[in-house]
Amino acid sequence: MPRLPLASRDNVPENQRDLFDTLVGDGEVPSRGPGSVYIHVPEAAQRLTSLNNYLRRDSSLPDKILELAMLVTAREFDCQHIWNAHAASARAAGVPDELVDALREGEELIDLAPDEEAVVNYGQEFYRTHHVSRGAWQAAYEQFGKQGIIELTIVMGNYALLAFCINSFDTELPPDRDEKLLPI
Repeated sequence: MPRLPLASRDNVPENQRDLFDTLVGDGEVPSRGPGSVYIHVPEAAQRLTSLNNYLRRDSSLPDKILELAMLVTAREFDCQHIWNAHAASARAAGVPDELVDALREGEELIDLAPDEEAVVNYGQEFYRTHHVSRGAWQAAYEQFGKQGIIELTIVMGNYALLAFCINSFDTELPPDRDEKLLPI
């Protein structure tokens, strides 16, 4: 059960109501996922949406790498919503089914392509130790270059923020999900 009621013009900060109107427009107020949390503070919602749009549309990283970074983050944070939102997209972007399934189940990852291995090691190492070793950093740098490793770090940080909001505010999963839930 979500911990916040559905946002409305009347329950957002008064000085952000015009922005709320702009963001929602003629559409519906988000009722699931991180958008259902952020819209309560429209200024934050606008800024976070801009960052997410840059990362998803203008990043130098291929979709396969972006989606894999999102899955690594979802798995490390046990975030059902992000997993559900991105597992099929990752498959469609070229992340092998075996890798998606092994990540979900927490199984040993073997026979990864160098770009996949760089993403998985970089993310898991940081999330588990709060540091990235020289070796993991170097492997990611060699795969993605300076701009790419910076964007990879920002993608993972952004999705960690999303997972924190989703898990903290207990947002609901969509009823029409196709992916298996994370075993947590």
